[in-house]
Amino acid sequence: MMFGLRPGTGDCMIVLITGGARSGKSAYAEARTLSLPGLPHYIATATAGDDEMAARIAAHRARRGPPWQDHEAPRDLAGALAATDGAGPRLVDCLTLWLSNLMFAGSDLEAEAARLAAALAAQASPVLLVTNEVGMGIVPETALVRTFRDAAGRLNQRVAQIADEVQLVVCGCPLRVK
Repeated sequence: MMFGLRPGTGDCMIVLITGGARSGKSAYAEARTLSLPGLPHYIATATAGDDEMAARIAAHRARRGPPWQDHEAPRDLAGALAATDGAGPRLVDCLTLWLSNLMFAGSDLEAEAARLAAALAAQASPVLLVTNEVGMGIVPETALVRTFRDAAGRLNQRVAQIADEVQLVVCGCPLRVK
């Protein structure tokens, strides 16, 4: 399916892609982004805090290969969106890693979510955002993990309200939610 601009508005298309761990979200998002005209940009939020995560990041980069233009935005996602706007479609992977980076940095999560929402509203080029659905399991045992789960749920709701389209990927199969 091709998409780009909201019909009749001139505004860019915002797509939120959610699902569980290893559900196929990133592969789906990459394919959708590559289907758009223009040079694709990958805005990565992950940081290599250990060898295992460094290997995951390397595997993601190797799998993508050309023609992707990579940008790292572990905390300043609004800035990365502003810097790449107009350069082609962008894929943000992922919001939940970005949120955890902000939490561990002691950032004001509400202020950063508002900043992201404002940045998304100002975009001229399509943006696809990958996020994890973390609220479908048991209640986490620790306060820190409950705080993260709640913040992720609120962030996902906020971005979904802005998004033109929301896809839930389950077992590699995308399901249109909005």
